[in-house]
Amino acid sequence: MLLHFGSVPTLVVSTAKAAQEIMKTHDASTCSKPNLPIPNILFYNCKGVAFSPYGERWRQLKSIMVLKLLSNTRVKSYQKVREDEVVRMIHMLGESHGATIDMGSVFSSVANNIICRVAIGKKLDGVKHITMLRKFMELLVLFSVGNFFPWLSWVDRIVGSVGRAEKLAKEVDEFLEGIVEERINKNKGEDEDDDESDKLGEDFLDILLDVQKNNTTGFTLDRDSLKVILLEAIIGGTHTTNTSLEWAISEIIRNPRVMKKLQKEITEATQGRSMIFEEDLDKMPYLKAVIKESLRLHTLAPLLPRKTTQDITLMGYNIAAGTQVIINAWAIGRDPNSWDEPNDFRPERFLNSTMNYQGLQYEWLTFGSGRRMCPGIQFSAALLELLLANIIYKFDITLPNGIKNEDLDMSETNGITTDKKSRLLVLLSPRF
Repeated sequence: MLLHFGSVPTLVVSTAKAAQEIMKTHDASTCSKPNLPIPNILFYNCKGVAFSPYGERWRQLKSIMVLKLLSNTRVKSYQKVREDEVVRMIHMLGESHGATIDMGSVFSSVANNIICRVAIGKKLDGVKHITMLRKFMELLVLFSVGNFFPWLSWVDRIVGSVGRAEKLAKEVDEFLEGIVEERINKNKGEDEDDDESDKLGEDFLDILLDVQKNNTTGFTLDRDSLKVILLEAIIGGTHTTNTSLEWAISEIIRNPRVMKKLQKEITEATQGRSMIFEEDLDKMPYLKAVIKESLRLHTLAPLLPRKTTQDITLMGYNIAAGTQVIINAWAIGRDPNSWDEPNDFRPERFLNSTMNYQGLQYEWLTFGSGRRMCPGIQFSAALLELLLANIIYKFDITLPNGIKNEDLDMSETNGITTDKKSRLLVLLSPRF
């Protein structure tokens, strides 16, 4: 479907076949990003990976993220961080003593702690930090006249959205600059070993400072690029983890059959131990299927934006360079031509399935596909599985105030991510 949003021609892609042509056949010609005023302000003139245009600089930054920060070896090196925070979360939930729990707040807190420890080596003030994240997400989805009528960009300043973005960007920059400067001062005079195998305990900031100092690739990582990579890791990792877990728990509550089957699998795999560790997760195919099915119905990024840099021919139609492309991943994940009974929550459809998170099946675009695919897949999958498995293993979950499972509100918000509209309030009862 070709629409015109103001002066911006916009192609909306809503089938797996069309998505494959965009993200595979024409990937190199469609993998740039639209130039948007508010993200430009918030993300250092889009000097990071998520919103920057396609080109050599973007390729270098993506390579640093994939090879230095989020490789399989690096993700495994943070296992203890993930397990430490899961232990703390389970202990805190066990102390609830029948009180109503806001699971969204719990997941935000634990994800925030894990991501910050991995990114900058320490936990931060939870309330202040999460408030900053919320402001970020609110501004990213704010309607901007300048997105569609560049000659009316002044309207965004008049209504205050530009001012809010600039104020928040300054606040975030001061926060990140303080962290970076503190680390540089701490590292002064310390001997550093360049052997990559000795860096497994380092956080993202240490690794980025090492890349910046040694410059072995010939690519200069400037201070703003370093800070925006940290920012993208913290913003992206925290919010998507929270949202994904909240939807998964909601679907499990609405489907008691799934909860019983999942608890049975986890209990058998754990063999009486007090908690689940990451080495146990490969014994839990149904757990993985539950997460995949939840991500199908509640796609992390419902709309995947791109921009064409060359004229292309798509399914017989001529698409001009400069066209904004929106891949409707939400609709593709519920397309009855690809999925049997697509609106039903049926994890069994992913058992004995070849579908994985690598973006090669275009009817299921949880983390995107092609050059713009999310680089944090391995980290996210490990975290989602570990958190969900331990909660389901340790607790029976019910709704408060006599609310029936089938009456749980599953309304979605409109935004850059598919969030749950109402809070997920539950009662937890220890199983052992």
